[in-house]
Formats: sequence, structure tokens, C-alpha cells
Amino acid sequence: MSGLLEPTLYVIKGIAILDNDGNRLLAKYYDPSVFPTVKEEKKFEKNLFQKTHRANAEVIMLDRLTCVYRSNVDLFFYVMGLSHENELILVSVLSCLYDAVSAILRKNVEKRTLLDNLDIIMLALDEICDGGVPLETDPQVVTQRVSLRMEESPFNDQTVTQVLQSAREQLKWSLLK
Repeated sequence: MSGLLEPTLYVIKGIAILDNDGNRLLAKYYDPSVFPTVKEEKKFEKNLFQKTHRANAEVIMLDRLTCVYRSNVDLFFYVMGLSHENELILVSVLSCLYDAVSAILRKNVEKRTLLDNLDIIMLALDEICDGGVPLETDPQVVTQRVSLRMEESPFNDQTVTQVLQSAREQLKWSLLK
């Protein structure tokens, strides 16, 4: 029985979005035992990109990982799990990520727009997966949560100068009391 692996919630080992040159735009790895250093992560990403950027498949086995991927214009979206993971779970996380990004970027899924909205995309990534555990696979729910969190942000319409000025005023009044 030692050959059997216990089921776990920690399905996702990593999520990455690369540009059409294979450079990292956004990546999150959830298991330090798979890639202990950033150098190893980037080496894996280069290898992954080399094997997938011309392929028509949607899934690849690489370095004991199952990698599902999707590309659009100049972006490549990847979700990675261990080789024994259920590809359907990985694909549902990938689809949610892609569809949420597409909704956030108003269907303009390309490098420049993604970089302009990187903070919101990072929030979406955190809504989809936490520490390797998939939390949400409905892109509409993810987009709603992200837009709510952006509205709650105290910085949404204020510049840093305005925030500092407000803090100074509050400090001044608290000292005068």
C-alpha cells in the first residue's frame, strides 16, 4: 500500500503567465519542495515554454509535473500539478484564471493590458488559489470579488500625496487633543 498517495487539497503546485518570449509576467509556486529557488522556477518556465509555445496540445508532462496551458495573442497561461493529479481539476483552475483575466481586461487579453492591470490580476489569482488549494473555479465569482476588493481599497481614487496629507491631518488632530 505504500505506492498509493493520500488524497490532498494541495493540488496546484504553480501558476504562471509568460509572454511570447517565455519571460515571466506573473508566477506563483505553492510548494517549495518542487522548486526551492527562483532560479529553478525560471529554468523550469524556460523549458516549459520551449516545449509548449509551438504545440497544439493543452497538457504536457514535464519534470514529474502535469502542466495544462492555454495561449492567447502574446500570453501563455500555465497551471501545474503533480503527475498523479486529476487533469480536470487543473483545467478548471486554468479556465477560471483565463476567463477571469479576460473579464478583468474586458476581453483585451494581451501583455500590455495585463501589465497595466497586474495588481487586479494578482488579486484574482489569490481568489482562485490559496497555497495550492483551488478555492474558486467560477470566473464570474472571482471577477465580482476582485471588483469588490478594489472598491474597498482606500487608495482607489487618492494619490499617495493625498493619503499622506490625510494621515498628517489625523496625526495633528490626535496630538492636539
